[in-house]
Amino acid sequence: MYDVLIVGQGAAGLAAAISAIELAPQARVAVIDRMPAAQAGGNTRWSPSNMRMKSLHEVSPNFEADMMTASMGRGDQAYFHELAVCAPDTLHWAQQQGLQFQTMDYFLKAWPTRIQPVGKGAGIIDAFVKSAKEKGVEFLYECQAASLLTDSNNAVEGIATADGRRLLSKAVVLACGGFQGNPQMMREEFGDRAETLRPISPGTAHNDGEGIRMALAAGALASGDWEGMHIEPVDPRSQNPAALVLVYPYGILVDRDGRRFFDEGGALVHETWEELSRVIHFDLPGSVAWTIVDSRVLDIPDYESAVRSEVPPLKADTMEELAVLAGIDPDTLADTVSQYNAACIGMPTQFDASRVDGLSTALDVTPKKSNWAFALRKPPFLAFPVAGAIVYTFGGLSTDLGARVRGQGGPISGLYAAGEITGHFYARAPNAVAVMRALVFGRIAGRNAIQMTYGERPGK
Repeated sequence: MYDVLIVGQGAAGLAAAISAIELAPQARVAVIDRMPAAQAGGNTRWSPSNMRMKSLHEVSPNFEADMMTASMGRGDQAYFHELAVCAPDTLHWAQQQGLQFQTMDYFLKAWPTRIQPVGKGAGIIDAFVKSAKEKGVEFLYECQAASLLTDSNNAVEGIATADGRRLLSKAVVLACGGFQGNPQMMREEFGDRAETLRPISPGTAHNDGEGIRMALAAGALASGDWEGMHIEPVDPRSQNPAALVLVYPYGILVDRDGRRFFDEGGALVHETWEELSRVIHFDLPGSVAWTIVDSRVLDIPDYESAVRSEVPPLKADTMEELAVLAGIDPDTLADTVSQYNAACIGMPTQFDASRVDGLSTALDVTPKKSNWAFALRKPPFLAFPVAGAIVYTFGGLSTDLGARVRGQGGPISGLYAAGEITGHFYARAPNAVAVMRALVFGRIAGRNAIQMTYGERPGK
């Protein structure tokens, strides 16, 4: 019999395990993961784990307002307030587990400060697994949860595994991610083509929604935007995880026929990349587009960090030559670039890639480009293929501020959840928040689960 059983060895699950055993060192706490030890950790293992923090002591300015803006007012403001209040203490606690932090190595240093763990997501896994094992947490690998065990009052009393085992526990924490790795669920929620979305990392494909399904079967309420997903533009040629291509605002995007289809400068890249990636995957023939830039992109500070692909771009001295290399009709691409260049009414006096500049195209070009609209005239010209890659889904479980999973009659006794499995995101993923909230609410889930088991003073 376990005191707390945690499903999923990502940031949320490990935070839950450590916080539980810290409060009750005598407790029996275990983490199960469907993958072998070297591959366990889901999205966390591969994530850059950027965090929306001004420093370790303070969240970024306007944090709560930005969360509500990203969710178009549909998010739970109390949830984001709790996240903001608890984040600094949680990250200091993470340091006590052996994790260190640094300023993030992300595109455009003029953006607001973000921090990330040294070693990124893999650094979280390594430090937290080591800390958890030292404290006595057990780990069961290649162990897939199949359903929740409940008593006659619908209180959770353990997990049934896919291989027929019954793991009894006084409390269960679900921290096994969304359903982006489940082709059937993706097709059901997002329609045709959804099941062919490439995962942004190997760990992304491991999240097949089993935690969501078994909680809903036990009476949990659903929450979050079930039509929402975090999806990013990547180089489909690359073998790298998260092979992002983020220079499209400073050039043009064309489909495989050579025609523009999107306002490349509609906003900062992290405000448009989800919409762009969905358009590319679901609307364009072949689910691929091309980013076309001229050599002035090479003058942008930190340009290299905006392209995470190990495969170099196609390069040519003329647009026609570039089109041939990309398999695009040369006449169509040349005409598209000619029309776009003619609609560019000037050059910025001081180019700044880190903020919108209002330099837009004239009204006689469709689609309009709202910012950074300057002509592509300086060879050599570069082309990057771009495809959408899914990171995580938004639809999940309803939880309260104590990470308790809600049912029709209130919290389901003995059941907690944290991380991407919970449904607190709507419309657009707030940038640099996913791992933060996994750590904060994973810690809360573990603490509350063990307190339910042992009472308010579990260490006594």
